[in-house]
Amino acid sequence: MHDIRAIRADPAAFDAAMARRGMAPVAAALLTQDADRRAAQTALQETQARRNALAREIGQGKRTGADTAALEAEATALRAEMEGLETRAAALDAAIRGTLERLPNILDLEVPDGADERANVVLAQHGTPHDLDFPPQQHFELGEALGLMDFATAAKLAGARFVVLRGALARLERALGQFMLDLHTGVHGYTEMVVPSLVNDATLYGTGQLPKFADDLFRTTDGRWLIPTAEVPLTNTVAGEIIPAATLPLRLTALTDCYRSEAGAAGRDTRGMLRQHQFRKVELVSIVAPDASAAEHERMTACAEAVLRALDLTFRRVVLCAGDTGFGAARTFDLEVWLPGQQAWREISSCSNCRDFQARRMNARIRGADG
Repeated sequence: MHDIRAIRADPAAFDAAMARRGMAPVAAALLTQDADRRAAQTALQETQARRNALAREIGQGKRTGADTAALEAEATALRAEMEGLETRAAALDAAIRGTLERLPNILDLEVPDGADERANVVLAQHGTPHDLDFPPQQHFELGEALGLMDFATAAKLAGARFVVLRGALARLERALGQFMLDLHTGVHGYTEMVVPSLVNDATLYGTGQLPKFADDLFRTTDGRWLIPTAEVPLTNTVAGEIIPAATLPLRLTALTDCYRSEAGAAGRDTRGMLRQHQFRKVELVSIVAPDASAAEHERMTACAEAVLRALDLTFRRVVLCAGDTGFGAARTFDLEVWLPGQQAWREISSCSNCRDFQARRMNARIRGADG
């Protein structure tokens, strides 16, 4: 969510920031609505003040026995006028909010321009892809051959894009999750949390999935949503809160199942575990003061890289270009691991700095030492 005051202060800069995202200019229309809203609010305040004055005059007139019929008629008319102004101000406020909530975050200046992943920039690489003296197999070929990865049974149980893990592979998944949690809590200073896998509309609104990305989510019949990532409940633990600055940073982690409809993934990664409706993931969330966010972004990315280093995986850090950066992010680093079976780099972790974008949507604030 964007601050309308910042748009008022420099509408051209805001339009330029949205243009990097491929968005048409929007500041002028927003500011016209904003001016109309403020005019309606001012008129409402003035009308309320006049009605209050009339109430005093009517009260005084009744005490002295004066005829107050004309004053009462004016007060009634003013009440109707106030209702109209309240309705107009509320409608304009909803329209402005409806526009703002669908606009993506402003990108950091360091984010490279570009329309898609082809413009992403490799910043660093750990290790070198090995030249193997045999044809490497893909993960699902190995998993099925060993009887550890069962897509047929998963399809019988739930449909496409699910998997049943068996035996040693199920234990390996559990061990990897435990290893990551132990590393992040014991070495990196994160606090482990167990959070709900079902959340309400407001929670998904706070982190930016709603209203724009509802089609990417699973919704239950009672109106709750399955989380696409533990980022959603972890970040929203501070929704509506005023956080003492002295308690920051808050570094939170959780291992959860994640659920995604993959609505836009038709025909992509149809085999294997790379694009599933359900998967398990360890999430890292850092809540910090605004001036500390860039440094914390680097730190969090390094914590994720530490996992890959410990597992001796060949990986690289990539900064996403403007066209590939997610809706709520100001800057994103992807960690890509080399997959010999595909002879390709594939994203294994995505680390984003969202600046104050989510905090505004959640109404999360910081209280400094001076209040």
